[in-house]
This record gives sequence, C-alpha cells and structure tokens, in this order.
Amino acid sequence: MEQLLHYVWKHKLFPLHELHTTDGQTLEVIDTGLHNHNAGPDFFNAKVKVGGVLWVGNVEIHDKSSDWFLHGHDHDPHYDNVVLHVVGVDDGEVTTADGNHPPQLQLEVPGTVRQNYEDLLRTDNYPPCYKIIPQLSSLTVHSWMSTLQTERLEQKTEAIKQRVSLCDGSWESAYFVTMARNYGFGINGAAFEQWALSIPLHAVDHHRDDLFQIEAIFMGQAGLLSPDAVPERYREEAMREGYFNRLRNEYLYLAHKFSLQPIDYKLWRFLRLRPQNFPHIRIAQLANLYFHHKAGLSQLVDCKDIKAAGELLRTGVTPYWETHYTFGSPSEKKEKRLSPFSINLLLINTAIPMLFAYGRHKQDETLCDLAFDFLEQLKAENNHIVRMWQDCGLRVDNAGDSQALIQLKNEYCDRKECLRCRIGYQYLKGERRSPQAP
Repeated sequence: MEQLLHYVWKHKLFPLHELHTTDGQTLEVIDTGLHNHNAGPDFFNAKVKVGGVLWVGNVEIHDKSSDWFLHGHDHDPHYDNVVLHVVGVDDGEVTTADGNHPPQLQLEVPGTVRQNYEDLLRTDNYPPCYKIIPQLSSLTVHSWMSTLQTERLEQKTEAIKQRVSLCDGSWESAYFVTMARNYGFGINGAAFEQWALSIPLHAVDHHRDDLFQIEAIFMGQAGLLSPDAVPERYREEAMREGYFNRLRNEYLYLAHKFSLQPIDYKLWRFLRLRPQNFPHIRIAQLANLYFHHKAGLSQLVDCKDIKAAGELLRTGVTPYWETHYTFGSPSEKKEKRLSPFSINLLLINTAIPMLFAYGRHKQDETLCDLAFDFLEQLKAENNHIVRMWQDCGLRVDNAGDSQALIQLKNEYCDRKECLRCRIGYQYLKGERRSPQAP
C-alpha cells in the first residue's frame, strides 16, 4: 500500500489531530514537498516541525521502516537529507549513511480513504467511480478533460518523434508513416506502418507524375503483387484481367532500379474486415492521395481551418479498384472514396497530432493552438468508451472531449491509476460508497 501512503501524504489526507513521531515528538506538517518521480527521496523540499524545530529537506515513504534498509538507503548519501521517514508500519529505527537517525511518522490512512481505494481496485463494475461523476463541479470536469486532452496529444507526439527518428529526421516521411498507420483503422495499423517505413519516398518522388507507377510501388511494397498473395480461387481471374500482371511487371522493374524489398503479405489481416477496409483499397487511396500532392506535411501546415484539412484528406481510387476489392474478384462499381466518418478519424488521429507535434518541434504555438481548435470543431467519436462515459453523466461535445475520455480509460481506468486521477481523488476523499452497476 506504499502507493496509497504517497497519495495520502501528498494530498494531506491524514488525520487533523496532533501528529507525533514514533519517538513521541510533536510533528507539524507545513509543506509535504515536491513529489519526485525519479531516483532519490520521494518528496523534495518538504517543511516539517519536529519538537518545535523547523526542518527543511526530503521525505521518504515506505510500507515498513525496515524497507529503508531493504532498499539500501542506509548506505546512500542521497538520503542523508531526509528530515522525515513516513511509514505504514514502524518496525524499527533507521540510519542514514552519515550516521543520523531521521524521525519517523507512522502514517494513519483514514478508514474512508482506504475503503474507497479498495473499492476502486476490486470492483468489477466499470468505471468504479461512476457514482460520483454527476456530483463533480463543471470546473473540475473541464480542467481534468483539458489536461487529459493535452496528455493524449503529448503521448501521440512521442510516437511521432520516434517515427521521425526512424525516417532519418524527415518530418514529411514521418507524416506519411503516421497517416498510413491510421489508414489501417486499428486492425491493420501495425502492418501499414511497417509498409510505409519500407517505402523510400525520395525514390517514389521521381515517379510522382505517374499514378500507375506510384500504385505499382505501393502495392508491390505491400507484398500484394506476389502471386501467392492472391487467393487461389481468384488467381486465374487476376491473371486473365491483366491489371495485376501490369502492376507486377512495373514493380519488378522499379524494385530493381531502387533496390526495394517488399514486406511479407501475410502481415495483412482480412478476417472480419469490411471490404472497404481491405489493404488493397486503402493502399489505392493512399496512392491517389500521394499522386495529387495531398499527403505532405507542408500542405497540412498550410491549412487554416478544419474544412481545408478535411478536403486535403479526401481521396478515391483508380478505375480498376472501383470494380474490385482484391485482385481477380470483380464487384459492383463504386467510387470508394473515404467516408466522412473515416476522414473525421484521420483528422483526429493523424492531422491534428501531427500539427501539435510539429508545432512543439518548431516551437510554434500557433500550430499547437490550431490542433486544439480543430479538435473542438470536430464531432466527437462514437465508440463504446465514449458511450460508457456518457451513460455515467459526462458530456461529450466534440472530438477534444472524446479524446480526453479515451485517454482517461486507457491510461487511468485500465491501469487502475485511480490515485493519479482527479475523479479518483474526489471519490477517495468522499464518504464510504458501495459500487453498484450503472
């Protein structure tokens, strides 16, 4: 329960009656200090009065006093400036490396806080704190949602920065990889990212004025121009139609020219996938987008409103794919343009995070502000996570709200990080509750 002790100390949730150290001295906590998330004592620059004497220094927290020795603090000079050792159970005196004996406080966790915390950890109902949500002030909800929204963009920024590194510092290439990943719409995201990383865009640029050649490189790098990638029941028809062979021959020439190596076609998943999400269709759409110079970061940065950004992502397919979902399998003719729903998701998961990340990279706050503005202008996502929070009483007005609530579920609820959640804080300090199903 050391994590709970940290929480109780940080938020001063301990009893208000006079405190005493384990050796009987009066203790007054003036400032609990700055929480340290790195190596070293748990809280820096705390202020406490022990026996009427003011001490300024660090605080270390453990379940038991003996953990001090278990963690080797008695030989570590970084702990010489500890002015108070806070423990759940006092099982002995502690010693610093310079021979001092810091005073100890056996911290009592209020029964209500402990019981509510145990409820949060063990309940099967989800989210376990749902009962308090309608009671939260609008200020608490708004500030927490804003924090979560920023946190989610920061998290996506880290993923983008890793792609920039994989692309040898090219933000343009990293944008294409990020877009490709999100063209997988979940199930094929990892395969799309690996595919995009395999494409040398500097080489493709030499053939940017020829859509057929772009499609040949894109399909070939996906491994989809291998005869084995065509299901046996469609293979004969694919060869008879001729388009497959034309693409394949063009790819073999370009692959030799640029020393290309395709990814394994077995990475692509088709089971329970709607035909419009088949890799062939999504890759054809990306080829079309790239050909029309709409897949570049420079074009995105020039967008001044959400309508322009959405228009930039709008794309379709070449004539062959209007009548096919895979090679050799004719279908009813459709333009197969991205739906408004798909464009909305691409704006939320690709364009907006990229604007934010690039703004941070360039130290350009106007781009970061634009990312937040775009989120507020977009419709909220409609998925099971968002609907769950709505059922619990939270308003979801736009994509910024839905992104915040996805972050809340993924990074706090699923990880049982109730102690870091502002809703969890309100729940813990409240009266005893018995969680029930919503």
